[in-house]
Amino acid sequence: MTQSPDKLRQLLDAAGVVRCLDEIAAAIDERWKNESRIALVGVYRRGVPFARALAERLIARGREVDFGKIDITQYRDDLQTMTVVPKLEGSDLDFDLEDAVVILCDEVIYTGRTSRAALEELLDFGRPRCVQFAVLVDRAGRELPYQPDYAGLRVDLPSEERVSVRFVDGDGYDEVFVRPWPVK
Repeated sequence: MTQSPDKLRQLLDAAGVVRCLDEIAAAIDERWKNESRIALVGVYRRGVPFARALAERLIARGREVDFGKIDITQYRDDLQTMTVVPKLEGSDLDFDLEDAVVILCDEVIYTGRTSRAALEELLDFGRPRCVQFAVLVDRAGRELPYQPDYAGLRVDLPSEERVSVRFVDGDGYDEVFVRPWPVK
């Protein structure tokens, strides 16, 4: 773990992110070794490059993988309190969810509220056989009973800190860091 002068504390460098992605992909592959079809669905924004990176690894292992993206904006429970509403990206699931094994992917799980919204959005598209959660970082502090099935790193941080993730896909490099975050 390194500390930069601008008060960012690195939790994972590029090699650490790659190691976590490899471990999560291996765990998914092992868990579903007898399943012919797996769907990875990334939650906008940072869950999308995370899901894409996992999909690439699973395809490299010879797996057939459906890939999709979901936008949870309309399912957020804090829309009324926001001064700026997030841009609506729209969901993109161009495969049939019926009887599919779906892994919902997001970069960080903290309170569980994003996971709840993602599950609600996903179920509007069909009825999968199974839904699991994969995250790069599992941060302690759940407010809702959602737990990841796959996690690369588990951390417990004070509420005045925030976990931020950067991916090669979109940012140009992989990194997980902690930065100050004023408590509301």
